[in-house]
Amino acid sequence: MQKLAFFFPGQGSQAVGMGRDLAEKFPVAKHTFAEADEALGYKISDLCFNGPEDKLRLTEVTQPAILTVSVAAFRVLQEKSVAPAMVAGHSLGEYSAHVAAGTLSFSDAVRTVRNRGRYMQEAVPVGVGAMAAILGMPTDAVAEVCREAGQGEVCQPANVNSPEQIVISGNKEAVERAAELAKQRGAKRAVMLQVSAPFHCALMSPAEERLSADLERLAFHDPKVPVITNIDGLAKESAAGSRDALVRQVTGAVQWVKCMQTLIAGGASGFVEVGPGKVLCGLMRQIDRSQSCVNVEDETSLDKTLAKLAEQAQPAADSLL
Repeated sequence: MQKLAFFFPGQGSQAVGMGRDLAEKFPVAKHTFAEADEALGYKISDLCFNGPEDKLRLTEVTQPAILTVSVAAFRVLQEKSVAPAMVAGHSLGEYSAHVAAGTLSFSDAVRTVRNRGRYMQEAVPVGVGAMAAILGMPTDAVAEVCREAGQGEVCQPANVNSPEQIVISGNKEAVERAAELAKQRGAKRAVMLQVSAPFHCALMSPAEERLSADLERLAFHDPKVPVITNIDGLAKESAAGSRDALVRQVTGAVQWVKCMQTLIAGGASGFVEVGPGKVLCGLMRQIDRSQSCVNVEDETSLDKTLAKLAEQAQPAADSLL
């Protein structure tokens, strides 16, 4: 029997038009957007379907928008009797994973990530922080570059996305120094990113504090399937552990490579990226090319995924005969 792992995308996967096809073709997806509109008190559905792009890029809009599209896609898969044995999500995507696992209600999650986006944006004045992607440099070497470039300012790995791609975050000048130093030390590339705030570093402490208070007030349940969390790449199976991991990921690095290694070690026989884009399937190719990864963001990708999963399940079924 197939042991599927679902993973859910984070910020950066948004695109105008996302989710529209699902909402038009599947009543459960349409209902998901209506639920989000009601929970937020404005039409996030309209921003997903029609933009404008500059508004969709605002962190406090992007986060609930991606969560909503991801949950809509997940619910469509559920209706097709495709269920995960384990789940994970990249940064914001961890909330989508918890909705899928039954840890959090969708309406609580969508309101929380709107606030999370706002808190992250307000934690650091515009222009004070920055992020950069370091390509083709080992994790230890990137961490060393950050230490040297810090010079009393914040500079740390923020996303360990793959062996080829590590994103760093912190004070703008320190991140610029680190990017330059990485290039000098043999990184293939070091690229400053167009982001609105320095996510997943110590500068996000004010956001972590505010979000922690919000999460304390929410009803958390033990996940129905293990949720592999960003902060340590380990499975969480309790309400308390899930809440704690969501708090700590605001200032902690996204340990995406560890998350994927944990899913693979746990026996995952296929991966489905659930939500807009294919960023996480791309990272999986860099982490372990032998793994099969498909995505679901509209009817076309859904049909392809269902066909692929049926094809993969057939040899397993034949072997039982």
